Amino acid sequence: MMDRPSSTQVDKITAEVPVRILLLDDEPANLFLRAIILRQHGYEVLTAGTVEQAVEAFSQADIAVLDYHLGAGQFGTDVAVTLRESRPEVPIIILSATLEHHFGGVEDMHLLKGYSSNEDLITALKSLDAKRRGDPVVVGAREFFYSRIALAIGADVLIQILDDSGNWIYCNDTVADYLGHDRAWFQNRNLFEEMPALTRDWRGIIADVATTRQTYIDRSRKGLLADPSTYSSQDSGENWSVIAFPMTLHDGRSGVVLTARVLGRATAFPA
Repeated sequence: MMDRPSSTQVDKITAEVPVRILLLDDEPANLFLRAIILRQHGYEVLTAGTVEQAVEAFSQADIAVLDYHLGAGQFGTDVAVTLRESRPEVPIIILSATLEHHFGGVEDMHLLKGYSSNEDLITALKSLDAKRRGDPVVVGAREFFYSRIALAIGADVLIQILDDSGNWIYCNDTVADYLGHDRAWFQNRNLFEEMPALTRDWRGIIADVATTRQTYIDRSRKGLLADPSTYSSQDSGENWSVIAFPMTLHDGRSGVVLTARVLGRATAFPA
């Protein structure tokens, strides 16, 4: 009787089998170039120029990458719904030029054309291949959505995204470093409950920005996350630039993007 292969041998065999990527795009040039790039990275590529071809090839795919705008009133998000019905275990990535209101559907990840590089797509495929093998996905659609907003604003800014009650939806690494917590700590916590002394004047402001959809600019220069006790005639504390502006969250609710930047030590602070 033959010996069963060890777990190490199984992993090696699995690693040697190319991951099959289904590419759906109605633009032949885009389909051709993207297929070349993926093949250069060791992927086996199944190309489809129509929805019908994609549905037919999907049974052989390990991961599907679908263009959003497919022409003739067809959209990748609708195709994703159809594909999910036959093989719900297969990860799906949507590529589009805009998020629009279709973001956050049945797809596992959503990449923005013009902002996402080929390296982003390769990283996404690696993380979803890990999911296919039973490992957790590294970057989901929601995280990617908010991280791109943070990237556009800049890493030198403390960026928090909150719902209208002050619950953290997202914060960048700059916030996590400043407050001394891992980013995962902020999930499902409330800004005002966790830091009542530092945020005592902001509960109403956050609710108003989310409700009225108007931008708020803090002109006190005291800052959102600075300790109020530091502001005295002897110690003026830090000068901050703080802006809160409205946004629609990934799930359609009203939210607020809260940005703060330390401008430096103040020499004089207005009463």
